[in-house]
Amino acid sequence: MKKTIALVLGFSLLASLPLTATADPEAEREAFVNHFKKKFPNIALEDYVNGVYALDAGAREQWEAIEEFPPYEIDVEEGQQLFETPFANGKSYADCFENGGIAIRQNYPYFDAKSGQVKTLEQEINECRKNNGEKPLKWKKGEIAKISSYMAYTSRDKIFDIKIPDDPRALAAYEQGKQFFYAKRGQLNFACADCHVYSPGMNLRTDILSPALGQVTHFPVYRSKWGEMGTMHRRYAGCNKQVRAKPFKAQGEEYRNLEYFHTYMSNGLPVNGPGARK
Repeated sequence: MKKTIALVLGFSLLASLPLTATADPEAEREAFVNHFKKKFPNIALEDYVNGVYALDAGAREQWEAIEEFPPYEIDVEEGQQLFETPFANGKSYADCFENGGIAIRQNYPYFDAKSGQVKTLEQEINECRKNNGEKPLKWKKGEIAKISSYMAYTSRDKIFDIKIPDDPRALAAYEQGKQFFYAKRGQLNFACADCHVYSPGMNLRTDILSPALGQVTHFPVYRSKWGEMGTMHRRYAGCNKQVRAKPFKAQGEEYRNLEYFHTYMSNGLPVNGPGARK
């Protein structure tokens, strides 16, 4: 805990928070949001779901043209077919999820008291398969990204409301995700926050850095660089590689806890996934 506090208090947006024995996630989320409000006073809060396109008018114009015929449209259709296709035992994904798996993306990730761990949507898609005698899918792309994209599409405009329950294990997972977000790593010695909290709007080579607020809302995402859909953990691994750090395993505890913190910071924003990005 001392190490986490030291990391966080080294940054201006959280420096004003009181030093307490335990974290106050909601106070930290409010400080996080207020940081961006001060940094970009002319950007409406709800526009952060559009990422870098909320900051750059030229890039936004090009992106809006792409969204007229979104490159992820076919993936959503294929994801729906996969979602609705019964397993060999006659059951389907709808049998594994609340509300038949429709309009639930905004509830993920969540802390599961039974396992004592954070659960992500992709993780539960594969758990559904295994519980029904099917082989698990690969984590970063392909069918799992398509199924997740369809589920996200059915959740559009639903508001993220990630909970940190009154459970020390949940708070520990949140803290570990926060520490990951602010800790420097790799040969370039960068943290997630260096690019996406302190430097959004600035250029990194030919790319404009996006704000961390709202980043999670459009996943899974179709990236032109990939030429296909990818999950959140694929993007986390790519970021780690870019700072010359060894990526962690997709759906490992490190990335699941990071996603927990990262998504909690965007509570109150709507789902607008899947999305298209450069």
